[in-house]
Amino acid sequence: MDHLQAGVKWMMYWIIFALFTTAETFTDIFLCWFPFYYELKIAFVAWLLSPYTKGSSLLYRKFVHPTLSSKEKEIDDCLVQAKDRSYDALVHFGKRGLNVAATAAVMAASKGQGALSERLRSFSMQDLTTIRGDGAPAPSGPPPPGPGRASGKHGQPKMSRSASESASSSGTA
Repeated sequence: MDHLQAGVKWMMYWIIFALFTTAETFTDIFLCWFPFYYELKIAFVAWLLSPYTKGSSLLYRKFVHPTLSSKEKEIDDCLVQAKDRSYDALVHFGKRGLNVAATAAVMAASKGQGALSERLRSFSMQDLTTIRGDGAPAPSGPPPPGPGRASGKHGQPKMSRSASESASSSGTA
């Protein structure tokens, strides 16, 4: 039971301290010129904390608890409304997020389709017939440059191994 009472005392202190901190934000603007203002604030916090004066318990029981008790119904109604609004906002923004993601996926797919078709074109059967050594006749003229073709330093097609061996054996390079 003693542990529960200590918890209640700290709860009262932190509620009063939070209210004090909120009020202090505004009073600092207007009362900072007052002599001993900061010293009085320190003394007030010490009075709130002291187990002998029980300042936070006194202020809580005298002012905060009666105010909260009289406004309990209104507070509960506000919490229910906030819960409903937060759920509606979550659903609304969730739908918007999914729409944005779907639009981005469609845009990426449509832009990527052109690059994909270009890649697939290099692997078409027409391109495969230009490779020597598969028994198909080579087309007349130089083959068009493509991403899958190897070329030498000056854009000339590389010679096959057998052609390079015959050129080196004849002494011409």
